[in-house]
Amino acid sequence: MSTDREPGTVPSLTELANRSAIAEILARHSRGVDRAVEADLKACYWPDSTVAYGAFNGNAHEFCAMLPQAIRGFARTQHVVSNTLVELADDGLRAAVESCVTAYHYRAIDAADDQEMIFIGRYLDRFERRGDVWKIRHRQVLMDWNINQNASAIHSGPPFEGLAVGARAPDDPLYAMLGEL
Repeated sequence: MSTDREPGTVPSLTELANRSAIAEILARHSRGVDRAVEADLKACYWPDSTVAYGAFNGNAHEFCAMLPQAIRGFARTQHVVSNTLVELADDGLRAAVESCVTAYHYRAIDAADDQEMIFIGRYLDRFERRGDVWKIRHRQVLMDWNINQNASAIHSGPPFEGLAVGARAPDDPLYAMLGEL
């Protein structure tokens, strides 16, 4: 790993480009989960990639095929990835990436028994560059803690009256905006 670079040193344009491509994959993966889009998820992994998600450990594309249906068990989800540190290998073809993840899951059972689960953990990703494309080669999910409780969501009235509400693909307002491009 190229850890001999002093933290805070201005990176080269090549290093910036590599880090930007990796950041795009992390963001696209979160979108794929939250909008329940199999193609977006698969675009983040090589066909021979693997994942270790606890309940599922195996081929990443198989995981991506079943995840959208599983995530639809929640009315809403949001995966927030932060504090991402990228360690690029000297060969420029591999990277070790650690990211914090906070994942919010809202299960609207009924108005009297709404539930929410918050997962706080980290992604340990091994990225690989093939040609000019970076994708996740292996992902391990680590749990630091979680919160499960009755939901406190406000469904009508102030202060949220009139706001658009997120949804799964293709009903989310994102897809109308993308269609305008």
